[in-house]
Amino acid sequence: MSFKDLKANGLWFIALGVLVVILDQASKLWILANVPLYYDINILPIFDITYVRNYGAAFSFLSNQDGWQRWFFTAIAFGISALLIYWMAKTPWREQRQLWSYGLILGGAIGNVTDRLAYGYVVDFLHFYYENWHFPAFNVADMAISCGAALLILDAILEAKNEKLSKGIN
Repeated sequence: MSFKDLKANGLWFIALGVLVVILDQASKLWILANVPLYYDINILPIFDITYVRNYGAAFSFLSNQDGWQRWFFTAIAFGISALLIYWMAKTPWREQRQLWSYGLILGGAIGNVTDRLAYGYVVDFLHFYYENWHFPAFNVADMAISCGAALLILDAILEAKNEKLSKGIN
């Protein structure tokens, strides 16, 4: 496969996924080396660095199970990653929003699955709150997945709008 072949499709966006994994894992290694479990480092009146372990999925879904969820979420992450790489290969270079979203989601999935395989849990540490309200702690991989999903939704909305405009429908 030549450079021109790579440029013809979205496989170059695997590099975005790799960048997300590097940023995610570097931040988590810093947390593991410097922040005790459940310790709060206040950054802003609404934001702390708080190291917590997530044995489940988003918002600690299934975290109270016997451990089977580790392998279940690992399998899902590998399946989604394979699917994203396939879609990247099939998506033309001009479909930038889709490719950015695939790269972000891919990097986030691999970042979190790396934790599951290495530790048996995902390292979360970004904690936003206001008075008694607390958003569940998350990490760089989670941000990448969320941003990638938002880009996919935006892309779908804009594509639908463009399709309507091209057909002359208001």
